[in-house]
Amino acid sequence: MISCSATPRKAKRALWLLAATLLAVPAMADAQVLTLRDALRRADQAGFANRIAAGQSAAQAGQGLAPYRGILPTIRMETSYLATTDPLNAFGFALRQRAVTPAAFAPSSLNNPNAIGNLTTGVVVEQPLFNADSWLGRKAAATASQATAAQERWTRSGTAVDVVRAYWGAVLSREQEHMLRSALEAAQSHVRQAESLVRQGMATRSDALLASVKAGQVEAALLSARSQVRLARLGLALLMGEPAESTFALPGVLPSAEQVQFVSSRATTENMLPVRRADVEAATLARDAAVADARRASALYLPRLNGFGRLDWNAPTAPFGGKSAWTLGLMLSWSPFAGASELAEIRTASGRRRTAVAMAEAAEATAGLDRSRTTDAVPLAQARLEIAGRGIAQASEAHRIVGRKYEGGLASVTELLDAAAIETTAELAEVAARYELIVATAESRRAQGLDLSPLQDLEPLVNQ
Repeated sequence: MISCSATPRKAKRALWLLAATLLAVPAMADAQVLTLRDALRRADQAGFANRIAAGQSAAQAGQGLAPYRGILPTIRMETSYLATTDPLNAFGFALRQRAVTPAAFAPSSLNNPNAIGNLTTGVVVEQPLFNADSWLGRKAAATASQATAAQERWTRSGTAVDVVRAYWGAVLSREQEHMLRSALEAAQSHVRQAESLVRQGMATRSDALLASVKAGQVEAALLSARSQVRLARLGLALLMGEPAESTFALPGVLPSAEQVQFVSSRATTENMLPVRRADVEAATLARDAAVADARRASALYLPRLNGFGRLDWNAPTAPFGGKSAWTLGLMLSWSPFAGASELAEIRTASGRRRTAVAMAEAAEATAGLDRSRTTDAVPLAQARLEIAGRGIAQASEAHRIVGRKYEGGLASVTELLDAAAIETTAELAEVAARYELIVATAESRRAQGLDLSPLQDLEPLVNQ
């Protein structure tokens, strides 16, 4: 008869995992063993979301310098060459070149001058003295740059959580594939034994057919698991910004339930001092920037005062030739009405301010909800893991009992395979519960504004 006790099955699975690990050692020597720490580092540097956020932050930082055009001086060089027979300009060129003689005042020379050329070379300095919109715009732009930098940090923390989810998700898929492969081998063994009993007249043909159906269900689940393994690796590579990367090796199993419980408890209790989340900081800074920008727009109605200075050289051909001449000046300008452009900008800035205020309040409220949700999710995941652990023990014992009954002719092959399927389902649920607790811990720390470094303590437990 068929022997289906849970203990041989567990022993077989353990031996299979050990053999797989030993066979994988040469492959791991060739492939880069990817640790969670390495995956986080690679995603932080090359991940697409992080690179996009870094580019946006750099662009906003560049925009933060734009208001300085109304604060800092402008220095430029100018040169031009003109030749003319126009009486007024010809006399002016001679005067600028300090070349006027008494003969130049002769009516014939004044009325019909010879062609004269003039090369002007100048250095111009323009110094804004009072432009209120530029000073207020500087504050708005600097605050907006800080907001974008904070948003970049929040994006990076989100990428880190995604990497944790993808890294251990790939390991989960691989371990589930191992479980289903062992389950399929056991189911196929049941089919062969059932078919043998049918030939011996000790079982009905329906028993063999039902066994084949159950084995087919396990095989379908295994095919799905293999696909998940491939997709999980591709997803992890994509998060690291290297979608074509496929040479890295991963652990074969997740950390044990005890290890996950220990790290999770420590990560959610130690160093949990209140920290301002980067997304809340970004929304608050964006609100402050919008308020400052509204003030800048209102300052467009104020007068402007600017100074300038010039140092010019005029000569027939040589640059910087002749004697220099300087010019200094001040300019006060005021535009009480410029076609309603100021009014349009004021109203636009006011609308952005109201939007930013609402977004800052929403960010604070959302952060509070996230903290509550993730705080509740961790103990819930811990409870599910404990329940799943008990479920494995119960399903294993039930499988053993049904196996004994089948050996004694008191249970059908359908009951035997159902018991085996329930045990496999319990094992899959338990390993999924370990994964869910890891993810819940990562999300909880991000919701609190904390880094994920404590979760890296799981690596030595798996890779040692």
